[in-house]
Amino acid sequence: MDKLAAALTGRGNPISADTVNKELVKLGFSRQFNRETNDGSKTPDRNAQFEYINTKVAKAQRQHQPVISVDTKKKELIGNYKNGGTDYHPKGDPCLVNAHDFENKTLGKVAPYGVYDMTDTGFVSVGTTSDTAEFAVQSIRCWRQRMGLMRYPTSQDLTVTADCGGSNGSRVRLWKRELQNFADETGLAVHVHHYPQGTSKWNKIEHRLFCHITQNWRARPLTSRLAVVESIAATTTKTGLKVESALDTRNYQKGIKVSNAEMKSLNITGLPFHPDWNYTIRPRHPSKT
Repeated sequence: MDKLAAALTGRGNPISADTVNKELVKLGFSRQFNRETNDGSKTPDRNAQFEYINTKVAKAQRQHQPVISVDTKKKELIGNYKNGGTDYHPKGDPCLVNAHDFENKTLGKVAPYGVYDMTDTGFVSVGTTSDTAEFAVQSIRCWRQRMGLMRYPTSQDLTVTADCGGSNGSRVRLWKRELQNFADETGLAVHVHHYPQGTSKWNKIEHRLFCHITQNWRARPLTSRLAVVESIAATTTKTGLKVESALDTRNYQKGIKVSNAEMKSLNITGLPFHPDWNYTIRPRHPSKT
């Protein structure tokens, strides 16, 4: 109000900040928060894609084939930094953290990539470099080695639901190339279904895994990479959610290009409905495992 009052006064209209406030109220103005409204509802075939995904997921589950929801959680600063939420401490003895959130160049950040199995289990790979498509697929590979093979020893298919953007985006060539490598290694047919733009909050991993992890480490500074892994692995719910986590210190490079020749070599088939969102990647040769 002070700035507006000063600007008006400077233009020859002397007025106080209090009067500016009163006049704005008379004109129907008030201070308001931003309102989130862009939920992707204008995306063509948005609801049809939701129904399509639900149908494919239900079919895979009836056939006792694994279905996973994948995504990257936001990067987390490592160090004695403030973490959102509240937790119990003795009265007058709060947890003391840094007054700033400038990144510690030694400790850096971590990028947790999650794999949520629809049987209410999850795996989170805690990466220490870049969130790339290579990292995303390696996280799926780790989930299968640590959890998936035990739960689905005879599986022939893997259904993956993912957002439309990010390291596992529908247009990311490296994502598809790495999934092809994964299919070649495992002999699995990988069926991928992307949620439309702006609808990531409907991806199951968001409200069945990530929200519980955030709640579990609320108000606790993530002082080390090990603290992140342990906090994630300690996440449980009343419904029986079980989570495993592991640190991935591989160096994932940004900006890797996939050539047209490499894309042509992929054994990828777009499905009849929105092949840009729904496609299957099959092995190019017999399984090695």
